[in-house]
Amino acid sequence: MRPFNWTSTVEAQASFIRAMDHMDSALVHQIGWNVDPQDLIHIPEHWQLYPAPDKSLHFLLGMIYVFLWFAAIIGNSLVLWIFCTAKSLRTASNMFVVNLAFSDFLMFTSIPIFIYNSFSGGFAAGWLSCQIYALLGSLSGISQGMTNACIAYDRYTTITKPFDGKITRTKAFLMLLFVWLYTLPWAFLPMFEIWGRYMPEGYLTACSFDYLTLTFDNKLFVGSIFVCSYVFPMMAIIYYYSQIVSKVFAHEKALREQAKKMNVESLRANQQQKNESTELKIAKAAITVCFLFVAAWTPYATLSLIGAFGDQSLLSPGVSMIPALACKLVACFDPYVYAISHPKYRIELQKRLPWLSIREDTDTQSTTVTEASAPSSAA
Repeated sequence: MRPFNWTSTVEAQASFIRAMDHMDSALVHQIGWNVDPQDLIHIPEHWQLYPAPDKSLHFLLGMIYVFLWFAAIIGNSLVLWIFCTAKSLRTASNMFVVNLAFSDFLMFTSIPIFIYNSFSGGFAAGWLSCQIYALLGSLSGISQGMTNACIAYDRYTTITKPFDGKITRTKAFLMLLFVWLYTLPWAFLPMFEIWGRYMPEGYLTACSFDYLTLTFDNKLFVGSIFVCSYVFPMMAIIYYYSQIVSKVFAHEKALREQAKKMNVESLRANQQQKNESTELKIAKAAITVCFLFVAAWTPYATLSLIGAFGDQSLLSPGVSMIPALACKLVACFDPYVYAISHPKYRIELQKRLPWLSIREDTDTQSTTVTEASAPSSAA
């Protein structure tokens, strides 16, 4: 309460109040200044060294995440609905697509926590919500990486071995079972602080695993999760897609050389060209999704390595929010990549939601039906 002198003039009192208000507005708070004392022990000291961000930054991030939440929930819900209910899309290959959409959907179930924290200006939802947010992020992120590796393997076997490389439903189910059995330990070990732990990061509106504590045990955890959840799926993705590109180039070269010897323009029939074009379109969609995975999680992987093994002064709160935003953007884009690139998915959308004004011509539809019954059908 400000002192009030009844003997001074009104003008002097008003001047004194304005001066006090100016001092209050000029006071610079550190990150974590408005956190409850019982929760302050969970805030890494590294973030508390920085000044608290302006309310406008919190508000801006909150508005961005509101938009991403709506876009991701709608897009991934459509993918889950269409791929699970359309008979033409109930294939072994598309089981991986459904799992990827589920992982993306799972990531955005935690976004209301971030939005609430942003509009409240910090660590408002509390420690339990922080743990839930980080757990859901870990489950979705690691399963995304492993599912993308499975998609890359499926594309590789389908395109390079069209007659004997098609994955069965049983094999696809077992691969997805492995994905989740592989994911669960990495998500729950830090949850119960058995190995590693979760912590608030950046503006204290988001949470992730601890990459700032410089103990040997924590460094080992960061290095292990980096290799097992980023390097392994990345190596699989790069290997399988490089094999696809090599195989396609070699096949096209052989066809051109044979056509040249036979003095014809092309050895392909029109229908075969259409079928293979559909196959390549689906492969391009899968490659795009995997590229998005690389673009999303490479910044986060780099951030964690710098935090655990590098110069932590490079990690300002604002910098730490960029990789988190990149991950959410990719989970938002994935379903729309399939909507644009998957022929049969567009056809089903056209049938069920005609008001979207999706137009597939007759040739595309007939090609898709023929492709679905061919031995080399992918999705």
